[in-house]
Amino acid sequence: MNPTCYVCFDGDNDIRYYRLMQAWDQNEKFDFTFVNAHDITQSRDTSTEETIKRSLRTRLKASDVLIVLVGENTRNLYKFVRWEIEVAIEMGLSIIVVNLDGKRSINSTLCPPILRDELAIHVPFSHKIIDYAIKNWPSNARIYKVEGKTGPYYYNNSVYISLGL
Repeated sequence: MNPTCYVCFDGDNDIRYYRLMQAWDQNEKFDFTFVNAHDITQSRDTSTEETIKRSLRTRLKASDVLIVLVGENTRNLYKFVRWEIEVAIEMGLSIIVVNLDGKRSINSTLCPPILRDELAIHVPFSHKIIDYAIKNWPSNARIYKVEGKTGPYYYNNSVYISLGL
C-alpha cells in the first residue's frame, strides 16, 4: 500500500502542479499512485487562520509523507507553507521536495530555508520520479533517521535512466 501524502505548495502560483498530480493519479495511462491526505479529511471551514491550521494538522496527522512543491515563491511563504513544513518535521514525516524548475538536487536558491538541512529527497517535477520517491523514500528516510543522518538527498542518474528519464 502506498503511503498517504500531504502536498504543500504555493496555492496562488503553483496549484496547477498539484492539480496535475491529481490528474496523473486519475489517468490509468500514468503509472502514478497518490494517496492524497487532502481527500481523506475535507474541511469547508476556512473562516480563521486557527480553524484552517486545525484542519491542516488533521490532514498532516493522517499522512506518512510531506511533498513540498517548490516554485519561485515557496521559500517566502510563512503563514501556511512554513507552518506545514514545521508541523511535518515535528511529526517525523518523510519529506519529498519537488523542484518545479526541473532540478534533480536541492535548489538552494528556491528551497525554503527550513528544509535546507532537513532529511529530504529532492527531485524534479515528473510523475515517474515523484512516484518512485513516494514508493521508496519513506523506508530509506526511516533508516537514515535511525542512523542520525540529515540533509538533502537526491537520486543518482542511474535511477533516472532506469525510469526512462
